[in-house]
Amino acid sequence: MALTTLSAPPPSASAVISIFKLFLLPVGGGIPAGVLLAKANGVAWPLTSLLYLVSDLVLAVAFEPLLKLMVALGSIIPLVRKFALALKATTARSVAHFGGTTTGPLGLVMIAFGVDPMTGRASALAAGHGFVAGWAIAIAGDMLYFGVIAVTTLRLNSYIRDPNITMVIVLAAMFFVPVLVRRFRGAPQAAQ
Repeated sequence: MALTTLSAPPPSASAVISIFKLFLLPVGGGIPAGVLLAKANGVAWPLTSLLYLVSDLVLAVAFEPLLKLMVALGSIIPLVRKFALALKATTARSVAHFGGTTTGPLGLVMIAFGVDPMTGRASALAAGHGFVAGWAIAIAGDMLYFGVIAVTTLRLNSYIRDPNITMVIVLAAMFFVPVLVRRFRGAPQAAQ
């Protein structure tokens, strides 16, 4: 008697490439679409997370030369230098907002989590972190963001079976929840 196992067939290469392409989108909108496509094609979550990590590494290789160019231009063009100083000041305020007093790695991870990995890397550079440490910080924050959005998308899709509606709700939340949080944080606290 032959023993058979019930296992899902491996995902197709075209599905994996499609998921990777969605993760390469420069804004977070590719996350819910990529996660739902991975689920629909039977791609396991470790591979899905790995694809997102690789997309962040591609971003690092593509963005770093632009960042270095901006630094070089900052030594020549006063407007770029003012922008760099403003970024440094904003980084310090953002880290203080998260409860820190310096631009340490945890504060910088939170910037990458709250904004995007490019801003996280630029902030890490402004804080004096080099290529490897700076991108490690930025990617750590972005991977946390990916985890939150991926879990939210999958949980919501377990209640709302239509992936298109799920994506619209998650995308709307990705854009409007931060606006609402900033609005409520900026509102004066009622007297107790």
